[in-house]
Amino acid sequence: MRKTILTTVLFTGTCLCLQTMPAFAQTPQTGGPPSSQPTQPGSPTTTDTTGGMQTQAPAPPKVDDKKFVKEAVAGGLAEVELGKMAQEKGSSDAVKQFGQKMVTDHGKANEELKAAASKSGYEVPTSLEKKQQAKLDKMSKLSGTDFDRAYIKDMVKDHQNDVKKFQAEADNGTNPEIKAFAAKTLPVLQEHMAAIKDLSKNNSSVSMNKK
Repeated sequence: MRKTILTTVLFTGTCLCLQTMPAFAQTPQTGGPPSSQPTQPGSPTTTDTTGGMQTQAPAPPKVDDKKFVKEAVAGGLAEVELGKMAQEKGSSDAVKQFGQKMVTDHGKANEELKAAASKSGYEVPTSLEKKQQAKLDKMSKLSGTDFDRAYIKDMVKDHQNDVKKFQAEADNGTNPEIKAFAAKTLPVLQEHMAAIKDLSKNNSSVSMNKK
């Protein structure tokens, strides 16, 4: 009788243990790697260090259309006057021809810019600035190859600045008339830049050979 009761108790205890085992098996272990949980609504956004999150590109720099017009017209006037001087004082045919091109191209560009500026009510300079006049006075005292070297050097520097300013206006200008003018004239300035750089290389070669 006692043996029967003991057997029954052991059997019942074993069943109870088997029934509770699944519950223990479902309990998460501590110390292991955290499981990935879905982001709850309202959770703060974290930065993706793998590059998945895109950053907003910086806004393009603003362009002052009125300032561009003033500087472009003043620069064009100086280019024309220096071009005339190059035709008179240049010692090489290449310098004289480049000077003639400056008179033609910048003279035309200035007239177009003045017309565009007039439609927008912008004032334009009608004479050279003091700094530009001082440059012309200095150049007028040179002659021969000295003039050629000084003129070529000045034209390289001027056209580098011109291309940069016209590119900025063509890309980021806000006045449609002025922006269109800059976009139309930019290829002409780039052509001038290529020509004067070639002329600079050839002039340097000639100077070295003379030495």
